[in-house]
Amino acid sequence: MTTQLTRPSQLTEPPRLVWPTAAVRDSYLAGERADCVAEGRPMERLGAAADDFDAFVAQRRGEQIRWGVPSTLFWYVSGEHYIGTLVVRQRLTPEPAEAGGHVGYHVVRPWRRQGHATRMLAAGLAECRSLGLDRVLLTCDVDNEASHRVIRANGGVPDGRMHGEDRFWITLEAA
Repeated sequence: MTTQLTRPSQLTEPPRLVWPTAAVRDSYLAGERADCVAEGRPMERLGAAADDFDAFVAQRRGEQIRWGVPSTLFWYVSGEHYIGTLVVRQRLTPEPAEAGGHVGYHVVRPWRRQGHATRMLAAGLAECRSLGLDRVLLTCDVDNEASHRVIRANGGVPDGRMHGEDRFWITLEAA
């Protein structure tokens, strides 16, 4: 099965971080399917979303506990267009301190290489600031040069490597 996602040449409104929303159903499914195909991952993981998108969205809204940490999931959207996902973890426990950090983000393939990840991370850092965090950890695969550029563009300072991931700290300025 081939999944093709056509992207408009220009977005009609600036992308922004929002809680997951059913308004981007078709774009979300198309973007995530395109990633599954490109990465050779099974599409079964999208089954719940395809079957009942409203319930899928409802499960992702609000504060969740992952790795024993309060976390909030955001989607980066422009109108009906889903561009990516960003998660903010409010503190570090051993698991995210080793891999994952305070912030994780993902831009679906059709929207990559357009600066969306850099702007999405900047918006996520504003969310971290609003939670009272003054410094955040981000990690990424050693060979993920695009993510290295995104993190550095947002003030990331390298802090070595652990478990095959490069580590970066970003100091947040007061609002």
